[in-house]
Amino acid sequence: MSEKTKAHIAVRFRAYPTVEQARQIDRTIGCVRFVYNLMLETRIAHYQTTWQSCRPTPALYKDTYPFLREVDSMALCNAQLALEKAYRRFFDNGRKGFPKYKSKRRGKASYTTNRIGGNIRLDDNARRLKLPKLGWLAVRQHKHIPNDWKLKSATVEHCPSGRYMATILFERETQTPEQVKPVNIVGLDYASHGLYVSSDGKRAEYPGYYRKTQDRLALEQRRLSRMTEGSANWRRQKRRVARLHEKTADQRRDWQHKKANALVKTYDAVAVETLNLKGMTARPKPKPDMEHPGRFLRNGRKAKSGLAKSTLDNGYGMFCDLLKYKLARQGKQLVRVDRWYPSSQLCHDCGYRNPQTKDLSIREWTCPSCGVIHDRDVNAALNIRDEARRTVERYDS
Repeated sequence: MSEKTKAHIAVRFRAYPTVEQARQIDRTIGCVRFVYNLMLETRIAHYQTTWQSCRPTPALYKDTYPFLREVDSMALCNAQLALEKAYRRFFDNGRKGFPKYKSKRRGKASYTTNRIGGNIRLDDNARRLKLPKLGWLAVRQHKHIPNDWKLKSATVEHCPSGRYMATILFERETQTPEQVKPVNIVGLDYASHGLYVSSDGKRAEYPGYYRKTQDRLALEQRRLSRMTEGSANWRRQKRRVARLHEKTADQRRDWQHKKANALVKTYDAVAVETLNLKGMTARPKPKPDMEHPGRFLRNGRKAKSGLAKSTLDNGYGMFCDLLKYKLARQGKQLVRVDRWYPSSQLCHDCGYRNPQTKDLSIREWTCPSCGVIHDRDVNAALNIRDEARRTVERYDS
């Protein structure tokens, strides 16, 4: 018998604040950033003078800066929690880096507030959201919220395009899904221009939304570069560029959700290869010419830039994250194959390893051992599927 567990679900609505509400939202975002930077500065200064750590709270600064009392206090408390989390991540994993000051120009402009009593409410009938210091805020509610969902917190974001978004976190009780025995497994081989090729021979055919918008985006960015920074026309043009970026991201996210849902509905398990996406999108290092000091050899920068652009466009990492949580909801699993597994070099029929297929320009090849003609991507997807099946069997045994 399956047990009951608590699950968290985040629902994102577009918000339509009044002029006064928009000012209060921007004021709260600015105060949250201001308090975060103050607490970080205090902690650094205290450690440099006493060699001991301290944990300042937002209440420490309210007498010196009275305008902090005009915004939601829970939003300021969440800024303190965010700073604590940044410090924990730094000490647990040094690769995350030391906490940095938040910038007004860069980063996400948002704040989070928690539900205490009835300070946050969602009215399904009137399609409005009640928030502290804001009152009732009009939202475009595209999804009905069941009565047994418990509202936990709300995050308000001011997007670079000028839109306001409200993300509401709910908690609900759900049955722990029974684990599905992975019988029907599909392997996915990464494809830079189409996202993936499956072991069934199907291609994802990702539309490439960024590529489609690239020419228009370049035109709008060129116009932005010719304007005086900080002027009204510059701000208007900057929002126009941001809208193009957000539209591309929305299209990509919608397409990936639909494609992931189709895979989860059809298969018991999905096998993917672990890729070094950071290395695939990094700029190649210059190659000095030893025979001619001061000159450089070709390093494949032009070809690498095209691959990097396609990799960033299709969002393979985000797609794998979507698959993981959607499969887990139904008791299924996402199997990640080791990045060093030579899926493209092995013949799926006889197991012969052909090192010549390291050349990515070879799209079809004939096995020297058994004579079978392989499509490079389909053969790799079949090998990924079989390796995932062996991995699952090892864990089950």
